[in-house]
Amino acid sequence: MRKIVTSFTAMLFAGSLFAGGLVTNTNQSALFTRLQNRNASTSIDAVYFNPAGLTKLGNGFFASVNNQVINQTKTITTDYPTIANQPKDYIGKVSAPIFPGIYVAYNIGNLSVSAGFNPVGGGGGAKYSTGLPSFESMVSDIPPLLSSQGIPTTAYSADIFFEGTSVYFGYQLNVAYKINDILSVAAGVRLVSAKNTYNGYLRDISINPTYPAFGANGSMVKAATFFTTGATTLNTLSAGATQYVAGLQPVINGGGGSVLLSNGASVGLSAAQIGQIQQLLGAAGMTPAQIGATNIATAQATLGVAAPQFAAKATLMSGYAAATQDIEVDAEETGTGYTPIISVNLSPAENINVSVRYEFQTKLDLTTKLNDNKGGGIFFAGDKVIADMPALLALGAEYKAMDKLHLAATFNTYFDKNVDYDGSEDLDINTIDRNFYEYGLGAEYGINDKLRLSAGWVATSTGVNENYQSDMTYSTNTNSFGAGVGYRINNMIDFNLGGQYTFYQEGTAPYLKLNKKTWLIGAGLDFYFNK
Repeated sequence: MRKIVTSFTAMLFAGSLFAGGLVTNTNQSALFTRLQNRNASTSIDAVYFNPAGLTKLGNGFFASVNNQVINQTKTITTDYPTIANQPKDYIGKVSAPIFPGIYVAYNIGNLSVSAGFNPVGGGGGAKYSTGLPSFESMVSDIPPLLSSQGIPTTAYSADIFFEGTSVYFGYQLNVAYKINDILSVAAGVRLVSAKNTYNGYLRDISINPTYPAFGANGSMVKAATFFTTGATTLNTLSAGATQYVAGLQPVINGGGGSVLLSNGASVGLSAAQIGQIQQLLGAAGMTPAQIGATNIATAQATLGVAAPQFAAKATLMSGYAAATQDIEVDAEETGTGYTPIISVNLSPAENINVSVRYEFQTKLDLTTKLNDNKGGGIFFAGDKVIADMPALLALGAEYKAMDKLHLAATFNTYFDKNVDYDGSEDLDINTIDRNFYEYGLGAEYGINDKLRLSAGWVATSTGVNENYQSDMTYSTNTNSFGAGVGYRINNMIDFNLGGQYTFYQEGTAPYLKLNKKTWLIGAGLDFYFNK
């Protein structure tokens, strides 16, 4: 029964990832949305994608303001045997109406100084109006559990809700230097400010047991109430049995042990006492015929065995009652970390540009805070949670095939095997087989001096294994397609508009099918104040 609480805990760790690795976002500009491949960028969004490439902009001040509207739908289907109306779908909605990307750069001579702000992880809110299979399965297991213990139960219900947000904002500062026309280098650091919020409940777990001894007649009753009543009844039985074990000893010492219990009046027992002992024997599992044939010595021995059994069952019932109490959570986790970043930009020919960027692993420890002391026995004020982000190696290439045609390629490696995602301090060798890969191609074609059309594709290959997959956390291979337009408003302002849709390979786990779809629209303005 405590698995209900454990399941609730796991569900609350919900991130909202759109493009990139397991916990990293890379969809950081409207240009990315419409081209999908920006690692070798030499435009203003290179503040994030290729800081060393900013030296290609020439002297002046440059800025970019972007926003994306992102929606994701998670559909989880279960055929877990005890869940009612299965196969059953559970829908999770993730929404990020504001997903900003703001960049500035100032170039003078061979030097470039730049800064950026964007959500490098998370960035949205998740809402599960009916919970998840792992929630309901724990509740749905209660009826067969009770039925197997001689308490006929056929139905269950519960009120489950969860809403959470996760956003890791990145504040980045870079310095780049142009060594010559071929080679530029850059170094930078990103301050990551992380915040997760959790608001949810698991209420009114109810069942329909038929067990008159506990006052249950087959109608729906709160599980915690039923188990509490059962614990009280069993404790009363244990106390009664213990009392009569001691109370019958004088009768046995006086030679009355062989007297039938039903004739106990002949050795001084009252009719009420005889009835109470018979009820206790019935509760201990004896049939009416067995009770009728039982003498006082056997009755005492039976009660001596039954008393600790009643007590043990009462303890079990009390545990069930605690596990099925209402749980309410209103908590948040916050913390900061730093990401050192180095990059190199190479232009071996006038129409070729190549980039390499390495982001070091970000150490993040989040501290838990409770609102109105609502931890639900799950979150505790002051607790520390490991939320490290993996190191990232990003490679990019751009090729200008002709004046109007521009091609781009990307390859990213996320070093997930070095990250302790579950906080166990034992790296996730049981859930991650290899690092996460991302790769893609894109093209842009200039219709005229003002209008440019582009499209791109990015695929991912996850490194997790089946032990990672669950209805709370799962990762599958993807294919994302984006397209859009760029329009030069004047010689100082560019407008970019793009859309992206991501297809996810279906994931599986025991009794589960895991599906997801994501779409987004991005728009941005780039400003060029060249000297």
